[in-house]
Parts: sequence; structure tokens; C-alpha cells
Amino acid sequence: MKNILLIGLGRFGRHIALQLNKLGHEVMAVDINEERVNESLTIVTNAQIGDSTNTEFLRSLGIGNFDVCIVTIGGNFQNSLETTSLLKELGAKLVVSRAERDVQEKFLLRNGADEVIYPEKQVANWAAIRYTADHIRDYIEVDDAHAIFEVEVPKGWIGKTVGELDIRRKYSINIMATKENGKINMAQNHSFGSRCLQRTAKVFSHLTEVNEDG
Repeated sequence: MKNILLIGLGRFGRHIALQLNKLGHEVMAVDINEERVNESLTIVTNAQIGDSTNTEFLRSLGIGNFDVCIVTIGGNFQNSLETTSLLKELGAKLVVSRAERDVQEKFLLRNGADEVIYPEKQVANWAAIRYTADHIRDYIEVDDAHAIFEVEVPKGWIGKTVGELDIRRKYSINIMATKENGKINMAQNHSFGSRCLQRTAKVFSHLTEVNEDG
């Protein structure tokens, strides 16, 4: 369990608060809008109405006590940038800020953000691959060269072992797991003896190679 400071309770911030609550973390939520704060009371540990660009207000929260500070302010980049910078100045251990445009990401990283989340861009990348590539069920980008894919097992792989297929040498793909009837088996390597089934497999691969191969 971690102590999280969440600043900004718009739609995106509220979704993050819900997920953090489900994961069992302690969340202090902050927004300048009283209605948003009141609506969040059931899904966060504590909530305060306040201006996150006010140094004294932020200092009163005890910034150094939080494991992660997440800034999800939308529609006002100046406030987001000032908040990010102040959090770092006040001793934040980890600052994660939201960007809505590419140029914002650069400014945030230069002014105190340790990590930047870009929801629209990240979801767009995911949707473009998820709904245009055949057989892909899910997709998580690790970096520019690697990703994790959940894919349907190709017909040509059915009835063969991972070792027989020689997937890693042929396609630069590492199979992380197979899933059958909702159960995941993580024991995947070249000596893994069970047969491939027509379910799904978690595949770790170079993005460029997967895109070229469809």
C-alpha cells in the first residue's frame, strides 16, 4: 500500500482515484472545485479543496510524506506546470504529471515531472494496433522497441510445443504465458512441453517486427 497525492479530480483524475481505491492505496485528493471534491469522498481516503499553485497550501499537505504525487489537471496547462514544479521543490519523491499535447510533455519533464502520462496519445496508440492488427486481443507498450501482446494462437502453432516452433529464433518473440479457460500458465520456455492451444498467449516482442509480420 502506498500513500498517493492526487491533484485534479476531472474525469481522468476520478478514474485514477477509482483504480487506486480498488488497489487498496491511501489517496489524498485535491481539487479547487468543491463539487468534484465532495463527489470523490467515497473513493479516496481524504480530500481537500485547495489551489495547488499555492505554495503554502501544498506545504501544508506534507508533500514529502507521499510515495507518489500525481497531477491530472486538465484544460489549464499553466496550473499543471506550476503544480508540478512546486511539488518537486517541496520534496516530492515521485511526480507523475498529465500531458495533453507533445510540447506539454517536454515542459513537464523539464520542470519537475519524473514521469508523464499522455492518456489520449497512449490510448490512441493502443486502439490503432488493437483494432487493425489481426488476432491481437490486447497490447501494452514497454518502450519504443518492445511491447507485450495478447494474441490468438495461430492455427499453424496448434498441437506444437514452444520448442518445436522455435519462435524466438524465427520471429524474435518470447512467449511469456498461455491462457486456457481463463487460467494463465507462466511456465513458457523452449523446454516447455505442453501443447499450444487455440486460446491466447502473452507475447513479448520487438514492435517493429510484429508490425511487419502483421
